[in-house]
Amino acid sequence: METRTLGTSDLTVSVIGLGCNNLGRTGTRTMTQEGATEVVNAALDAGVTLFDTADIYGAEYGLSETLLGIALQGRREEAIVASKFGHQDYPSPLTDAGPRGGRRYIRAAVEGSLRRLRTDRIDLYQLHTPDPETPIEETLGALDELVAEGKVRAIGHSNLDGPGIRSADAAASALGTARFVSAQNEYSLLARGVEADVLPAVRERGLGFLPYFPLANGLFTGKFSRTERPSDSRIARQRPHIAENAPWDAIEAYEAFAAERGIGILEATFGWLLARPELSSVIAGATRPEQIAENARAGSGWRASAEEAAAIGALFPATV
Repeated sequence: METRTLGTSDLTVSVIGLGCNNLGRTGTRTMTQEGATEVVNAALDAGVTLFDTADIYGAEYGLSETLLGIALQGRREEAIVASKFGHQDYPSPLTDAGPRGGRRYIRAAVEGSLRRLRTDRIDLYQLHTPDPETPIEETLGALDELVAEGKVRAIGHSNLDGPGIRSADAAASALGTARFVSAQNEYSLLARGVEADVLPAVRERGLGFLPYFPLANGLFTGKFSRTERPSDSRIARQRPHIAENAPWDAIEAYEAFAAERGIGILEATFGWLLARPELSSVIAGATRPEQIAENARAGSGWRASAEEAAAIGALFPATV
């Protein structure tokens, strides 16, 4: 599998990553340790090296990290482990640790993640959402300590907007701390708002970009149609409105575009995303080993030319 360097870091990641928000998710095979280990091993065997989790993922706080940590025993050196802390909208047991971007909270959060992941370092530690209560300088200072101590190799952020990305990088330069090396935001053919300012900021500052929900919760896997929706899919179980409100005329035109090139829309979508040089890895979820194999094959194939990328984009106009 193709690999890329993550921003200005020394981390090399596979262009297809495994989104671990399904590990510990109720109603999936990966709710159990057996199912999670099957998927993690399948990913490693397919050449996937980036495993992206967070302390809030799973049916209970920390469950995804716990399952991933156990699954990686004996194969930890094959993986780049990314985790996140400090999401503002989800409950945290660290209620006495102060604001979620503050030093005290970060110190408590990283120790919990290291313990659950059964590792002595997190390769990429990411601020999950901006903290309106804490100056970014304090967050950077705390993360810089973790890098200096070897508990974290590199730092990233998630859900920052363009101005936030620029100001965070400027603050790190002024303070002389470790810089954020990656940005993780939602990006798919149905969610292209980052093209307006986030991706330009990423390019300016030399960050690696990691899109989440790149397949629009599975809509672009090729398994959905106007009338067919896999019963075991996340859309069918939790988000039926995504299929109900999908632009099916555009999707069917996209399927025809892909068929003309002898590929499916899964391969076309990975190829459209990875045609952007600022993208380091496309984080895709999976609950079965077969899905890992499909994603690995699709992500290792076709890449859109500039003209083809424009043609695909024209089918799904960007909205801010």
